[in-house]
Amino acid sequence: MQETPINRSPSRRLFLVCGLVVLGIVILLQVAHLMANPAIMPMDDFVEYWAAGRLNAVGENPYDPAKLLPLQQLAGRDTDEAIMMWNPPWTLPFVMPFGLLPARASQLLWLALSLASVVFCADWSWRFYGGSAKHRWIAWALALTFLPTLFVLQAGQIGPALLLGVVGFLHFERRGRGWLAGAATVLIAIKPHLAYLFWLALLLWSLDRRRWTVLLGGGLAGLTAMLIALLCNPTVISQYREAMGQHPPEQWISPTPGAFLRVLVGGEMFYLQFVPTLAGLAWFVPHWIRRRKTWDWAEQMPLLLLVSFVTASYGAWPFDLVVLLLPIVQLAVLVQTADRRSLFALALGAYLLINGLALTLNLLRFTSKWFVWMAPALLVSYLILRTLGNRTIAVSSPESAPRSLGGVVHA
Repeated sequence: MQETPINRSPSRRLFLVCGLVVLGIVILLQVAHLMANPAIMPMDDFVEYWAAGRLNAVGENPYDPAKLLPLQQLAGRDTDEAIMMWNPPWTLPFVMPFGLLPARASQLLWLALSLASVVFCADWSWRFYGGSAKHRWIAWALALTFLPTLFVLQAGQIGPALLLGVVGFLHFERRGRGWLAGAATVLIAIKPHLAYLFWLALLLWSLDRRRWTVLLGGGLAGLTAMLIALLCNPTVISQYREAMGQHPPEQWISPTPGAFLRVLVGGEMFYLQFVPTLAGLAWFVPHWIRRRKTWDWAEQMPLLLLVSFVTASYGAWPFDLVVLLLPIVQLAVLVQTADRRSLFALALGAYLLINGLALTLNLLRFTSKWFVWMAPALLVSYLILRTLGNRTIAVSSPESAPRSLGGVVHA
């Protein structure tokens, strides 16, 4: 049965064009207002990427606080101490173009691209997991109300690029385009420690399925990014190594169980932060063995991300949690497909509770380390709702229950 074509009247077309023109004018006026009033949206973490990109583009050390500080103060950051970009050198090609622009214009462009990336990734995830077209607005609403989205946009952090790398990998892997799937992982590698279980699974899966193009695509993309950074600044690798030696991650108390374990047991014993990581690896080994033959990235990626964030050795800041939009949207599709009011009420309640508590802590100006509960809460909610949702679908329609929604194989 063919769809009936939609005939738009000339008046409707005119109304649509006028609406777009008005919207464009409003956006331009807002941009001009923001450009003229830096106090409305002061420089935050974004300034570290802007300054580092600017320095590396002209062959200077992007990890030198003495060089970063004057640039960051010039950009309007009120600080006596430079904010460092600790991302590895292959990140620099992604931030150097922003460093070539004036700081304020670059900040607004970064904000626009970050917002567009988050909304796009949420919308894509909804369609990827089989959500109905008429309910796509749910994905957009989740993208815009998830507190880590607001955190990452306010801070000007780089989390949306990681999320884009995750959906890019899933997109190309499903279509059998190994080279591009591998290339997309260079974005996930901007903060490689946050998805450490993904890297292990990717290696084992590629070797098991002989998907050499995925490994080669990732290696080639990473090498290309490194070469671009080195062409501008041939000594950037040694500069990064020196900076990490002078300022190792142990100086920060990140919102991870391992960091709190180190504080409680002994502040100087940095290796304690890796105890949860060992637990994550202990979980992954039997998980991989049980599911190796039927491994499906659409099913496994959300859970790998959640467990990786919960057991990360460091990092996993509140703004980094924007990457967990993928499992949240996947779960939303499952709840919508199950079509059970009690399940919807439970999912909505969990979402509002987690985000409400995060908002309260933020308004009360609690520091980032007090968000240590958030990733575990998302993981527990995900596991409970996924199990209930899969059971509901299996009972109501066992022959048509979709495999990719809940991350488990239906009998």
